Amino acid sequence: MAAGGRMKICIFGAGAIGGYVGAMLKKGGADVSLIARGPHLDAINRNGIKVVFKESEVIEKMPATDTPSDLGPQDYVIVALKAHQAWQSVEHITPLLGPDTAVVTMQNGIPWWYFHGFEGQYAGLQLQSVDPDGKQWGIIGPERAIGATVYPATEITEPGVIRHIYGDKFGFGEPDRSESERVTTLIKAFEAGGLKARFHPEIRNDIWLKLWGNLCFNPISALTGATLDIVATDAGTRSVARAMMEEAEKIARRIGVHFRVDIERRINGAAGVGAHRTSMLQDLDKKRPIELDALLGVVQEMARIVDVETPAIDTVLALTKQMGRVEGVYPVFPEPEEEDEMLTVD
Repeated sequence: MAAGGRMKICIFGAGAIGGYVGAMLKKGGADVSLIARGPHLDAINRNGIKVVFKESEVIEKMPATDTPSDLGPQDYVIVALKAHQAWQSVEHITPLLGPDTAVVTMQNGIPWWYFHGFEGQYAGLQLQSVDPDGKQWGIIGPERAIGATVYPATEITEPGVIRHIYGDKFGFGEPDRSESERVTTLIKAFEAGGLKARFHPEIRNDIWLKLWGNLCFNPISALTGATLDIVATDAGTRSVARAMMEEAEKIARRIGVHFRVDIERRINGAAGVGAHRTSMLQDLDKKRPIELDALLGVVQEMARIVDVETPAIDTVLALTKQMGRVEGVYPVFPEPEEEDEMLTVD
């Protein structure tokens, strides 16, 4: 712990979500530092990080750098990069890791540590689509991982300034399902900063519930240019989304996942969000790498592992990959060699 008993928390990737979390944790009394880069980093070092809410704002100053070795070992490292960015930059996290450092994976989709803490035939299985060559598994170590689900929406409006759009809920859980001291302490830090944090004995259930929508709505919206309300209510795209979700549900249930809502409710909930441009559509518009492997490629990989046929997922994934290559926003992970008896998994 830092001087005075305050926990040391580093946000590894202080973008829209990471910067928001960092500012609120600092407001709550934690000893927070940020890893950022470019004009955003320069603005944070000049003025602190500003979070603009509808009726208020928070401004917090804290150490920020693009060189993790400046900061040293932490109690917690919150990785708030997208999945492919986290894989690409994992070597840079090592100066932040002490013997007891916990690493909170705050990405969309299936995390690289997913089968750590499992029993039976899938125990310790490593997922190549989100962690090629097991880089994160080897450098970070799955025993450090704390799972997280992120529900707020935020955006960077200018360097150093983050606009809060909606939401303040986060879910946390251990891969081994225990209500550990480290996850309890982390939740208290989030609550001290005014955020809503909940412990999930089965964090994988919450990860899948969020992924269930992302795996279909994101690529369909990127392929069509349609906003979330259209994708979820147009008869054709809604049918495609439902078919993908049905396939994903079969996969998830074979590895012990339970859904607390049904498909209709999940799709209707997405429709109720309104004319929202999904994150994949926004990335495509801005010519940024799309987060396809963690949202859909990994689901296809898991389907092959548990022997579930996925014609709808396979079709949409193939189309989105090709669209991404044409637009120059995919691949973001290296392509594995094709196996003789299974489809290539990216």
